[in-house]
Amino acid sequence: MEHISSTQNPKIKIFKVLQEKSKKRKEHNQFVIEGVKEIQYALQAGYKIEELYVTEEHQSQKTKLLIQKLMNMEVELHQLATPLFKSLCYRTNTTEALAIAQKKEHRLNTLQLKKNPLILIAESPEKPGNIGALARTVDAGKFDALIITNPRTDLYNPNVIRSSVGCLFSIPIALTTNEEVFLFLKSNKIKLYSATLSQKAKPYTKEDFTKATAIAVGAEDTGLSESWCNQSDHHITIPMKGVNDSLNVSVAAGIILFEAIRQRSL
Repeated sequence: MEHISSTQNPKIKIFKVLQEKSKKRKEHNQFVIEGVKEIQYALQAGYKIEELYVTEEHQSQKTKLLIQKLMNMEVELHQLATPLFKSLCYRTNTTEALAIAQKKEHRLNTLQLKKNPLILIAESPEKPGNIGALARTVDAGKFDALIITNPRTDLYNPNVIRSSVGCLFSIPIALTTNEEVFLFLKSNKIKLYSATLSQKAKPYTKEDFTKATAIAVGAEDTGLSESWCNQSDHHITIPMKGVNDSLNVSVAAGIILFEAIRQRSL
């Protein structure tokens, strides 16, 4: 295991640009994972771990088991001086391992759906925290897929991975365009329910989500674009009793999706 203490080490320089630059993640087809649990989730999901970085300080049993597992997989292992390791971590008090992994493709046509799927679609989400929270919601409900259309944020942004607590790796995700997803839903006979503030929108509790269903949510500032209103089979809304007319996008998605789960369990 190589010991590294300098920020000028070529490995550390590459690690930092992968953390900070979406363009570099795309060029190298790599991304950074922080945390033992998150790395384990990635391994379970079939991601290829290429390098592992650990602290030279005390390591938990989970970290030692991870090191042993990756040694058997011939992954490059690096032990970092404590100040250097901490400088690379967001969670300085809880992180014991960092990794560089190979990205995956997320094509719409590779999604494998069940006979009666339940899908969440998010149009142009921008905030990494919201994308991560949407992934956690999909994972929590064991939904069939998360589809992101016209994405404005790199899926492998470290803040997305961090906010998803590794759930990003455990769920089927597709990145696509609005036009492609409309065709996909029609060809698979999946009804589209769009969350809007339209006057013709019905309360989400009044709709039937027991058939093949896709629920679409938009960005918090603008909502879904006009094309969704035109393409939707149904418009739905969450009745609001306060002065505000909208919820955080991940909260809204969770409310609607778990209503669908409730209906399907009856």
